Amino acid sequence: MTIHTIDLNFLGVQQAIASYLVQGPEGWLLVETGPMSTLERLRQEMAQRDVGVTDVDAVLVTHIHLDHAGAAGWWAQQGVTVHVHHVGAPHLIDPSRLWHSAGRIYGEQMETLWGEVVPAPRENVVSLRDGDIVQAAGLTLTALDTPGHAWHHHVYRLEDAAFSGDAAGVRVPGSGWVSLPAPPPELDLEAWHKTLDRLEAEQLQTLYLTHFGRVDDVDNQLQQLREMMEEGAQFVRRHMQQGSERNEIIEAYTEWNRRRALAAGMPAGDFEKYEAANPLFMSVDGLMRYWRKRKEAG
Repeated sequence: MTIHTIDLNFLGVQQAIASYLVQGPEGWLLVETGPMSTLERLRQEMAQRDVGVTDVDAVLVTHIHLDHAGAAGWWAQQGVTVHVHHVGAPHLIDPSRLWHSAGRIYGEQMETLWGEVVPAPRENVVSLRDGDIVQAAGLTLTALDTPGHAWHHHVYRLEDAAFSGDAAGVRVPGSGWVSLPAPPPELDLEAWHKTLDRLEAEQLQTLYLTHFGRVDDVDNQLQQLREMMEEGAQFVRRHMQQGSERNEIIEAYTEWNRRRALAAGMPAGDFEKYEAANPLFMSVDGLMRYWRKRKEAG
């Protein structure tokens, strides 16, 4: 088995979004399609490894956010089976609501960021639930239900490794800084802590992050994310209690993240990679929505 990390060069930024091309004993599978805006790059990288679309036995996406699964419908239209969380499956088959929801966030930038989103033929979409097994390319993967970042999120275990999507956070190679991807509307910190408990119990040796790359210090990765969840949430909450406006919180949260990243040894020029992989304004929006929902619930 060989796992190739494909840098999709999202927005011209290296190490922002990864797809994983996995060579098994009986063929190839792809984990994370990336958005349609990076499909040409993905196909070029595959071609350099003498892999064509028809060589791919199956596609797995961790969840349906456009940076992870925006091109999933295209792959399904080519006849490749796409495996996805059962909550997300209807939105690959009919992506209109997904596109509209994203449009409220990104507005006129939609096509530049994501390209287009095309519907996946129903017959080429497999809905997965917790513990379901995927047999593809002579390999066996297990879907682990891992909510927190989103309710429609799976981590895929492959032997002692896992493709973690956003469940294990964001980390640029060469940096010790772990960033929190916390977009609205489904952020649930309590559920996410349980997800981290589960991933720790799996005793994984390696994580493959969509943002970005291979991580071997798994315990440290998960612990840093857990700390960031707590500290980031409290940072936003304090500013909300002080009456700060959204844009003021975004500015303060961005600078707070920048200081922490530089303190962890990240080169100053690499911060744009975090911004491309994990726009911090979205985490502010997600955390603000989380606290408002908590307040409404009493």
